[in-house]
Amino acid sequence: MQVRKPRVLYIEDHEDTRELVTLLLDHKSYDVVTGTTIESGIALAAAQEFDLYLLDSWLPDGSGLDLCRQIREFDKTTPILFYSAAAYASDHEMAFKCGAQAYLIKPSQPADLCRLVSELIADSRSVEASGRQTSHRIIADSHRVAVAAAVKTSQNDQ
Repeated sequence: MQVRKPRVLYIEDHEDTRELVTLLLDHKSYDVVTGTTIESGIALAAAQEFDLYLLDSWLPDGSGLDLCRQIREFDKTTPILFYSAAAYASDHEMAFKCGAQAYLIKPSQPADLCRLVSELIADSRSVEASGRQTSHRIIADSHRVAVAAAVKTSQNDQ
């Protein structure tokens, strides 16, 4: 039995960044589908199933926040990770308010991006299987601040 590769929809208008991240994730055994605009992102997200949405904040036809909101209208559960140079705390807060689970500031180390993608997909699959809920957690290191999804059990909520 062949295991299906996790599928990532990556919306990024900068060609070099899009190609580099696609190669990186492909090397880590992810099936990456790309688009460059809000319009292409909505069309792809609505027509196919993905395990993760990876979004840039600044797109030629609007904000990645708008794309995030529109995806959440028809897909409430697939994790959304912003990978953006927008580094203010208000950028992170707005992404979470729009429905994102995580935010990683670029440029970042490739290992950080791969780890976060892997954790978000694993957490999402775990949540589906167990019925647990997700929340946000900030992970800081000496170089970057990344926001990752944390899984809380219903016992921790009490």
